[in-house]
Amino acid sequence: MSYKFDFAFMAERWPDFVAGAWLTIQLTLMAIALGFLLGTVCAVARVYGGAVVRRLVGAYVETIRNTPLLIQIFIVYFGLSSLGLKLSAEVSAVIALTVNMGAYTTEIMRAGIQSVQRTQLEAADCLGLTKLQTILHVVLLPAMERVYPALASQGVLLMLASSITSQISAEELTATANLVQSDTYRSFEVYMVVAVVYFALSALYRLGFWAVGQVLFARKRRLGTPL
Repeated sequence: MSYKFDFAFMAERWPDFVAGAWLTIQLTLMAIALGFLLGTVCAVARVYGGAVVRRLVGAYVETIRNTPLLIQIFIVYFGLSSLGLKLSAEVSAVIALTVNMGAYTTEIMRAGIQSVQRTQLEAADCLGLTKLQTILHVVLLPAMERVYPALASQGVLLMLASSITSQISAEELTATANLVQSDTYRSFEVYMVVAVVYFALSALYRLGFWAVGQVLFARKRRLGTPL
């Protein structure tokens, strides 16, 4: 084997990788935040809503979880465009990632909501809290606290899956890598660099989720329970 590694291209192209990584962070942070809100609302609706609402949410969850993310991105980007609604690649990416994150968050949060002890709900009822007050003040935070590791892992997985958005020309990290390797013909080296960057981003996201957990869940911090 006579292959010689050559990373000289990084001297000139590192700003491209930085820009791609920054766009990846922007896209996924927006999708994680919006997907969490969407998933939480859907989880509450699936647990406390009427039969029709539960079926609609269930259909949404099963549809998204049983179709490829790439197809969902194509439907948003190409499908909406064919209907006359033209969106940029970045906006389409955020919408598709949000919808995908929302479906998985729905099931994660539903498990957390259903894990809240019935005695807590009865105590809220004795205090005269309305159903909405009970959900907001008694159910959601403990539910989120119990499933937070799963939510954090799903957020990291979404960040890694965002590489698929390069297929609609969103200029994130993988799209940048494709462009650089087509210019330099150093495919092995380029994708090694990108793999390292994604690994670093995963570690950064996990650290970020841990820091958020430390702020939100003071009880776990006092008890020394790992997040």
